[in-house]
Amino acid sequence: MKNISALVLLLIGLSLPSHAARDFSKIKINAQPVAGGVYMLSGSGGNIGVFATDEGLVLIDDQFAPLAAKIEAAMKTIKAVPLKYIVNTHYHGDHTGGNGHFGKQAPIFAHKNVRKRVKEDNKKSGVDLPVVTYDHGVTIYLGDEEIQVMHFPNGHTDGDSIVYFKKANVLHMGDLFFQGRFPYIDLNAGGSVKGYLANIKKIANHFSPDVKIIPGHGTLTDMKGLMEFIDMVEYSVNKVDAAVHEGADSGEIMANGIGDKYKDWGWNFISEERWLETLITDLKKSK
Repeated sequence: MKNISALVLLLIGLSLPSHAARDFSKIKINAQPVAGGVYMLSGSGGNIGVFATDEGLVLIDDQFAPLAAKIEAAMKTIKAVPLKYIVNTHYHGDHTGGNGHFGKQAPIFAHKNVRKRVKEDNKKSGVDLPVVTYDHGVTIYLGDEEIQVMHFPNGHTDGDSIVYFKKANVLHMGDLFFQGRFPYIDLNAGGSVKGYLANIKKIANHFSPDVKIIPGHGTLTDMKGLMEFIDMVEYSVNKVDAAVHEGADSGEIMANGIGDKYKDWGWNFISEERWLETLITDLKKSK
């Protein structure tokens, strides 16, 4: 019960946009070129995508509110043109915290559930809210690029989108991809362990082997990195699902662990213990 309570507190904390207790003063925003005018910005929170054209910039996610000025400065070093469009890949505060700053400059696109959750779960309003929403996706044309925004239901949350820059062959996956680490699946916001696995497998089958991938968290990677992540998630789901159906209790599953192959995939938010707790909690529902 102690472990489950700790997980619940973690999930609540991650889903809310609170940042009052954090010190962002020493955080640096680093810009890394990817391909075809697409850049990845890393700092604190979810990785940001920036697409630069003479007609303006496209921003994919915007981390935390206190970092907005630093993010904007980093964008200007890429290309000193106005912000044209913003896309939120999902509602969590480490991906939408800068909406209040950037939403004054350009319209925010997101799945309809993102607007709902930013408003109701994150308690935001006005310019923080997406103003263009969709059910399945939307295509944005800017410069000579076709930007395909696609919704994948019930994975990380119920409002996840990925963003594909077709000409550049660059994919931003939001939190449907935690590169080299265990994922956070928000079971309280429509997330699903098996839905997450189905989504990432579908994504991998949809794109070319040479696609460059910006994960929600982790370093810039590619299809090989995504396949390693898929293997880990599938292994984890199969292992825990089998144990649940064989009648093992939570204590036994936790004691057996995830296995040596993935023991180093734990990180500061999702340890091996918390990943197993997420799996157990969700997979027991479908027993």
